[in-house]
Amino acid sequence: MTVTEDLTTSLASRSELRELVRQQLQALLEVQDFQAAKAILVPVQPADIAEAIEGLPEAMHAIAFRLLSKAEAIEVYENLDSSVQQSLLEKFQRQEVIDIVDKMSPDDRARLFDELPASIVRQVLDHMSPAEREATNLLLGYEPDTAGRIMTPEYLSLKEHYTVADSIERIRSLSHVSETVFYLYVTDSARRLTGILSLRDLIVAQADRTIGEIMTRDTIFVQTHTDQEEVARLIQRYDFLAVPVVDKEERLVGIITVDDVIDIIEQEATEDIYALGGVQSDGDNYFQMSLLTVAQRRVMWLLILLGTNAVTGFIIKSQEELISRLAVLSAFIPLLTGTGGNVGSQSSTVVIRGLNTGETGSLRMSQVILREAIAGSMLGASLGVLATFGALFLLQVNLAVALAVGISLLFISVLASVAGSGLPFLFRSFGLDPALMSAPFITTAVDVLGVLIYFNVARFILSLGTNSIVLH
Repeated sequence: MTVTEDLTTSLASRSELRELVRQQLQALLEVQDFQAAKAILVPVQPADIAEAIEGLPEAMHAIAFRLLSKAEAIEVYENLDSSVQQSLLEKFQRQEVIDIVDKMSPDDRARLFDELPASIVRQVLDHMSPAEREATNLLLGYEPDTAGRIMTPEYLSLKEHYTVADSIERIRSLSHVSETVFYLYVTDSARRLTGILSLRDLIVAQADRTIGEIMTRDTIFVQTHTDQEEVARLIQRYDFLAVPVVDKEERLVGIITVDDVIDIIEQEATEDIYALGGVQSDGDNYFQMSLLTVAQRRVMWLLILLGTNAVTGFIIKSQEELISRLAVLSAFIPLLTGTGGNVGSQSSTVVIRGLNTGETGSLRMSQVILREAIAGSMLGASLGVLATFGALFLLQVNLAVALAVGISLLFISVLASVAGSGLPFLFRSFGLDPALMSAPFITTAVDVLGVLIYFNVARFILSLGTNSIVLH
């Protein structure tokens, strides 16, 4: 089946289509049938072409990209992974680079420049058109991960005294320089934002009415320094297609569109998931990094956890006399530490996610921790009873040991719930990402304290039930 046939019948899913494009494109490039390779890309969406190119061997990236028309190449390039974008720039001639980058939207171009070496950025900027260079420098002047950095200065603005007929004519003449025309922004003579108007409201209004009569003055906007995650939450909350961005003087300087917000949500979610797993991502595509880089990104947390786990070993060694008297105690250490780590991981995961999405709402830190502590006690009590009876009847240990296991499991579950819910709040109070308080860190910390709790509970209970083991 060809790509064209696949599109016509619409029987395959989009993922199957992308894989089909990649396979056919690679096969044609291998036999150097460039005309046929170019033909199969004609009916394919730019985003799907970009993914197909990324799936090709690196040596074929530039060859496949050069099959595209100039207009299509720009849109495909914007959808490529940053590492592939940089690789293509290094392989192209200077004029080819300028032609592509100069036609990119300013926000996509700024994201690309964030990934490129400074020397290449300077060379490209020097050869760009003055208007595009100014737009790019404007965005690069703002802090990373802020509204100013991800906005586009390509928007349509109107004045309150414009008539509907004049405004429609203005939109027709300037639509090619705006990223979206669904929202129209009204500014005064100082370019301060005074209102907003939807394209629908403009079209259905009488031709002789003024913009000031039909616009909405109660506008929702963000500042250039607003964090990009807050921008994403704002657009999600109000179902906007775009949100205006103003500077300190409330002058309109750009807009952020919903497609950019989707990218932000994906990026932030990826960073949080990596952090929860104890992996440093820095926004790069993990599966396109070299193995050396992968090891470097993961080794930092592992070294910290290794050192922390060593403390657990020292604690167990310090209880050598107790274990030598009753060796069966050591059999329950994996059960207790594993359960505590699991409970702590659950608490930290839900709390970190709640902090990042705002789902914690008006709940204070103390309320969240108390809620998790109660849940931990309920879980610990249930698991403790099961562990006690399991130790008694399945492993045939004495009652004192079984009680030590059950009671320790209760204490460890409560401790894990409190640590898992409290430490993310502590990190956030220090201005750090709560996701840094990852599940591996929580698990390791609970392991250390859990072993301490277990041996101390065991010493206390056993000292009550036997004279052969005394409490030191």
